[in-house]
Amino acid sequence: MERIVECVPNFSEGRDAAVIDKIVDAFRGKEGVKLLDYSSDKDHNRTVVTVTGEPEPLKAAVLDAVERAKELIDLRNHQGEHPRMGACDVVPFIPIKNFSIEEAITLSKEVGEAIGKMGIPVFLYERSASAPHRENLAAVRKGQFEGMAEKMNEEKWQSDFGPKAPHASFGVVAVGARMPLVAFNVNLSTSEVAIADAIAKKVRHIGGGLRYCKGMGVHLKDRNLAQVSMNLTDYTKTSVYRALEMVRFEAKRYGVSVVGTEIIGLVPQQALIDCAEYYMGIENFTSDQILENKLME
Repeated sequence: MERIVECVPNFSEGRDAAVIDKIVDAFRGKEGVKLLDYSSDKDHNRTVVTVTGEPEPLKAAVLDAVERAKELIDLRNHQGEHPRMGACDVVPFIPIKNFSIEEAITLSKEVGEAIGKMGIPVFLYERSASAPHRENLAAVRKGQFEGMAEKMNEEKWQSDFGPKAPHASFGVVAVGARMPLVAFNVNLSTSEVAIADAIAKKVRHIGGGLRYCKGMGVHLKDRNLAQVSMNLTDYTKTSVYRALEMVRFEAKRYGVSVVGTEIIGLVPQQALIDCAEYYMGIENFTSDQILENKLME
């Protein structure tokens, strides 16, 4: 593939294996499309798919999957822990290779318009947002499926594409473009979740912290540790090492230390290279010096 874009659609079904399989089948065996991963959570009642491909084949596969979700998922009967507003809840496009964020924005709008023609309302979000108050997915999804009809009566929450009211069984979907997201967690030498949450509030953007960081404190029951769980929505501007060092800095006031970190899911290679450059103090380093990159050429 010469031009690669990634898509991570989230579907509001995590329990019915037959339904999940039919939706994921939209990405299998398609030329120009590669299914990298999909995972389902029964408690959240949600499935997250990670797929890459050339722009046009990927676009067709995504639209096929959304159509299947429309046929197979009825949110009127849906219950789960994860917030949701649509059978296919969110469709983000992420530039990977020879594909710019501007092109990802254009692709997201094309997909949004096509979904709208299926009779499904579409909100554009993140870098594709039509207004600043629509950039944050949490703000777009507030009210969830049950409250969306009332919400969409407000002028500022009318859909970007499709009907001006939720689809009866599907709901609405958010479509947008963003940079690769890094799910990065930092474990602390304490079991006090209140400490992790206080640190998260300082580190995340909404609390005056790092611009492209979202975070919260959680408790790891099996290890009895508190964790600062973060999503870095643009690692090129809020790096992994910067997030780690800010957590470490804030943790000192509570007399706790960092005992480990973890990355959830896939991570761009460059995000880790940036960390190696910083911690090792490497000068004038480029990705061309990585053996595996040369072999792949």
